[in-house]
Amino acid sequence: MNHRIARALFCLGMLFLTACNDNFVYDKYQSISEIGWHKDSIANFQLPQLDSLKTYDLFVNARNNSKYPYSNLFLITEMQYPNGKRQIDTLEYEMAHPNGEWIGTGGHLIENKLWYKEGFSFRESGSYHIKISHAMRKNGKEKGIEFLSGITDIGFRIETTKNIP
Repeated sequence: MNHRIARALFCLGMLFLTACNDNFVYDKYQSISEIGWHKDSIANFQLPQLDSLKTYDLFVNARNNSKYPYSNLFLITEMQYPNGKRQIDTLEYEMAHPNGEWIGTGGHLIENKLWYKEGFSFRESGSYHIKISHAMRKNGKEKGIEFLSGITDIGFRIETTKNIP
C-alpha cells in the first residue's frame, strides 16, 4: 500500500477516534521529514486559550513506523509560559517491549500517547507554547543522532482531566 494512502487512512481513523472522545481539547501533529528527524529540528505548538480554573492532562504523541530502530525515545520539551518563564524537561519513553513488539497502537504506523503532565492548570492568561525535539544518542557517544529515522509525526494533545468519583 502506498505510504501516503496508509497515512491518510490512519489519520482518518484517528480523527474518528478523537471525535468520540469528549474530553479532547487540543490535538495537533507535525510531520517529520522522510529523511529523518534532524537533531536540530524542533516541533512547535501554540496552545489555545484554556480555562484557568480547569485541570488538564497533557500528552506528547509520537507516530513511528518499522524503521524506528530503538526501543525507547528521549525527548526535550520546553513549555513557554505567557510571562516568559520556560520549563524544560528531558523525558524518556519506552516505545517497544523487550521482545521488540511495539507498545503503541496501529499497524504500519504505530501511535503512542505519552504522558507529559497530569492535572496541569494554565493559570496565566495568554499564549503558551510547547517545543519538542529529540535527544537520541548512541550508547557511549556524545553527539546526538543527526537524523533519527522511523519517527513520522510528533504531536501534542490536551484533554480535560477526568474526575473519578
